[in-house]
Amino acid sequence: MPNRLAQEKSPYLLQHAGNPVDWYPWGDEAFARARQEDKPIFLSIGYSTCHWCHVMEHESFEHPGIAALLNAGYVSIKVDREERPDVDRVYMLFVQATTGSGGWPMSVWLTPDLKPFHGGTYFPPDARYGRPGFGEVLAKISRAWQENRSSIEQSADQIVGRLRGFTSSSPVKAIPGVEALDAAVRDFEAAFDARRGGFGGAPKFPRPTELLFLFREFARTGSEPARDMALRTLQAMALGGMRDHIGGGFHRYAVDAGWRVPHFEKMLYDQAQLVLACLEAAQVTGEPVYADVADDTLRYVARDMTDSAGGFYSAEDADSLPPEHAGQAGAHKSEGAFYLWRDDDVGALLAEAAPLVRQRFGVLADGNAPFDPQGEFTGKNLLYVAASFEEIASSTCRPVGDVAAILEQARATMRQAREQRPRPHLDDKILTAWNGLMIAAFARGARVIGRVDHLASAQRAAEAVRRRMWNPETRTLLRRFRDGDAAIPGYAEDYAYLVWGLLELFQADGNADWLEWAIELQRRQDELFFDEASGGWFSTTGDDPSVLVRMKEDYDGAEPSATSVAVANLIILAHLTQDASFQDRIERTLGGAAVRLVGAGRSVPLMLANLSAYHAGAQQVVIVGSRE
Repeated sequence: MPNRLAQEKSPYLLQHAGNPVDWYPWGDEAFARARQEDKPIFLSIGYSTCHWCHVMEHESFEHPGIAALLNAGYVSIKVDREERPDVDRVYMLFVQATTGSGGWPMSVWLTPDLKPFHGGTYFPPDARYGRPGFGEVLAKISRAWQENRSSIEQSADQIVGRLRGFTSSSPVKAIPGVEALDAAVRDFEAAFDARRGGFGGAPKFPRPTELLFLFREFARTGSEPARDMALRTLQAMALGGMRDHIGGGFHRYAVDAGWRVPHFEKMLYDQAQLVLACLEAAQVTGEPVYADVADDTLRYVARDMTDSAGGFYSAEDADSLPPEHAGQAGAHKSEGAFYLWRDDDVGALLAEAAPLVRQRFGVLADGNAPFDPQGEFTGKNLLYVAASFEEIASSTCRPVGDVAAILEQARATMRQAREQRPRPHLDDKILTAWNGLMIAAFARGARVIGRVDHLASAQRAAEAVRRRMWNPETRTLLRRFRDGDAAIPGYAEDYAYLVWGLLELFQADGNADWLEWAIELQRRQDELFFDEASGGWFSTTGDDPSVLVRMKEDYDGAEPSATSVAVANLIILAHLTQDASFQDRIERTLGGAAVRLVGAGRSVPLMLANLSAYHAGAQQVVIVGSRE
């Protein structure tokens, strides 16, 4: 029998609707039962395209014995972190502070009043990988709750106090000067992997805001090291296995330092930000290859990640059924199965073009994976750019143009063949924030590449968000749309990212309606989230009592912080409107971020980009006349 999650809209929660665990969604019904039965809460947080979330579900949440332990001793709650980032951030802060690391699936044990007292990420069902078994952990915590309840509650009270202390506002200081920007570039140089691109070692994650900052500094100062670090990193990502060379788009990250072996899930926010970085690289260099990668990624999103109304889906999973197991009862999904190629398949599909494809994408007879600890890639090939068109032309005595044309046709043939394989799971919810980023990418793509279809994609998505997610009477923006249902009041990032998209769209098509809506959204964001004491924007309104800490995110990670994006938006809005309140919020926020900008600039690269823009000053170019 399905559990309560069968009534939810979240794809992640629906994935667990058939578990024998008596799951609740986050809400008053679960909280009331925990209080009534005097049980601790087991909170599990993840998202639908998370590989290790799938592993823990299969190993533990589908296991009758472990489900019995959860049902007897706990009230179990499932949260989709993409729908409820406010809940996720609070407990992630706790897990990181107490264990030194974090990730998903996240497992947290709470008192009935939602205060955390124990946590971690993935737990195997039995002790392995140096981790205790999940069943053992459940039994120990249940026993401790019965025997040492007062000690646990006292510890939980102290923990919440410390969490609130971690999120206290910094004093507003003077806005840092350009020397902070110079120092940040040097910090990036110190961490730069000159041989392989990127910063630091494995695993390597795309963090496009770093590249945007480095391009800003090149524009402001002419710093060639800043430009070259950004370009080398983009080249490595675009040529390596992290890019889908057949269907377009980028995978989540590379597990190795050389960008060869990806974790195969595809997130909408990565596509948007990497497109923006590639477009800026094209503007910086004038080289068409960067615009081509951006265009290819936009085409992928338009083809595979867009709903009938124009909204953009959230993600595609890493896991799928291997083609050879399609239709087999009991067959298990494996990572990357949709994207891998056997040499025999390439030869049978492409005939005379096969040798060129093998040379281009590094295809070997026995497979080419340099790193395969799980044995999932044995005998298969991860595609990457192993040879340029010029190198292939030289070795085959063909004109470069002929080589490019043959390979492009072969790529189309491979994509058509791949479409016959079992596809990875698609998370088809529409998130306002991520749609805002993608609108920005399509609009900028239309402006830089000159494609009217990209402009149309941006316009349709903006209209879809306005129609589905925005109530002009109440001035309310919603977070999520799926299956005809719009829900969850928007967070600061929903407002900020959407304003970003609308400002790019206004600059692409000149329609003042987008600017007017952006201004209205910005004012509403300021009303709901702005920190009058020290600048910046809180993630939440603070109105939901179940969210114990009102956090103000400043870290520019896989997704940039709402505060950094809002400052970037206000730099444009202040220039276009001459509204003094916008300029005041820019300066108060840059002053509030001064300690971080000076002492830990690499953690806030988009705010560094804002500081660079602030010192560089803005210019406005208006072209008047017929569009033709």
